[in-house]
Parts: sequence; C-alpha cells; structure tokens
Amino acid sequence: MTVFQSIIMGIVEGITEFIPISSTGHMIIAEKLLNVKDDAFNSVFTVAVQLGAILSVVVLYWRKFLDFSRWQFYVKLIVAVIPALILGLIFSKQIDTLLKSSIVVAVAMLAGGIVLLFVDNIFKRPVVHNEKEVSYTKGFIIGIWQCLAMIPGASRSASSIIGGMQQKLTRSAAAEFSFFLAVPTMLAATGYKIFSYMKENGSFTSEQIKILTIGNIVAFVVALLAIKFFINMLKKHGFRIWGIYRTIVGIALLIMIYTGFLNR
Repeated sequence: MTVFQSIIMGIVEGITEFIPISSTGHMIIAEKLLNVKDDAFNSVFTVAVQLGAILSVVVLYWRKFLDFSRWQFYVKLIVAVIPALILGLIFSKQIDTLLKSSIVVAVAMLAGGIVLLFVDNIFKRPVVHNEKEVSYTKGFIIGIWQCLAMIPGASRSASSIIGGMQQKLTRSAAAEFSFFLAVPTMLAATGYKIFSYMKENGSFTSEQIKILTIGNIVAFVVALLAIKFFINMLKKHGFRIWGIYRTIVGIALLIMIYTGFLNR
C-alpha cells in the first residue's frame, strides 16, 4: 500500500465509520477501485485504520470515557460488546471470506438502504433519551443487533442504531450509544487482527508503521467532522437520506459488478 492509498482509505474510513452507510463496504470498494493489493498487511490496514476513528469518539465524548466514577457506563459497553466478541471469534474465517466479496457488499448495501427508508416510521414513541437510561439488557440486545455488521455492507453503525431504536431509544440516543459501543468493538477487532498478523508474519516494517500511522491520523481528523455532521443531519432529517444513498449505491454497485467494471 502506498502513502496516497493510505490517505484515501483513511478519508473513506473517517467519513463512513459512524454514518450508517457501511465503512467496511466502502473500504472494500475503495480497495478495488484503487487496485490495493490483496495481501496480509493490507487486510490488517483496513481494520487497524479504525483506531483513528475510535480515538475521535473518545476525544469528542471525553467526559463520559474519562469519568471513572460512572462505572456503569463501562459495564454497559462490556455487556453490549459480548455478542460481537463471541460470534467474531467463532466465524472469523467466514467473515474474512465475505470481506473479499463485492456482491455481498452490494446486496447488503441495497437491503440496508431499503430498511433505512422506513426505519423512522417503524420505531416510534421512544422512551429512552440518553445512555444513563439504557439498561444492561437493552445494551446486550443492541450488541446482538450490532452483529449483523459482520456481513460486509450491512454497517455496524446502522445495525446498532436500529437495534437501539428497537429498544425504544431516541434517534440521537441510539446514535450516541452506537458511537460508544464502537470503541470496545473496534479495539477488540483491531487487536485480534494485529495479533494474528504478527503471529504469522512477525513485526511490522518501518514503512508499514508509517502507512498505518498516516491512515489513522487522516481517519481521526475526518471522523471528528463526520460525527458532528451526522448527528446534525440525523436530528433534522432522520435516516431517510441515508436510505436513499445506500439504495442508489447498492444498485450502482450491482450494475458495475454485472457489467464487469467491478470484480465480484
């Protein structure tokens, strides 16, 4: 991977990680369009670049993450991340296989887009307005919903936000809890990916470390802006605009795949 490719991938990750349009799906398509080589390091990069996005959440919501007197907050996140940890370990090989499929991304993108077109009308009358009102049971159920994101193109953000709304959270409360849940989820996924790589290939080279550093810095800066943008859009317009976007992208990807412009 070149420095230019890492910058572009960092931008894509930063924009899409917390918006319900699937960062993984966009990263897979970006890789193919940029002709990024399918090797062990680049596979790690697409996951490890999430660290920059994670840090943006901690910085924006530092009062919550650094208030150690509110131990319930951390316990809720641990409870909520358990389903993803268990299923991620069980199906890690199958997930890696799906990550190489453009057709899976396209179908999941389209299906998720259709759901987002109607989700605002499906889950009405929320009663939970902030993270403090989220019970451990609700957090665990949201964590189960998040596991849908193991399908590339489904979107971790969309899955967990819809799960939150199904558990009677308001749109903004569901979005914020999704942001919080992203931290332990992506830390675990990144740590596992890096550990697996180093176990099989040894330590990273200085060039690889530079590529990872640049990608994460770019992802961090872009994600800071993307989160604020998404929250404002969500409050004003709901999810319909993202449903339209995903539907258009999903159809466009299917056309690109079946015309041979994009590999399956």
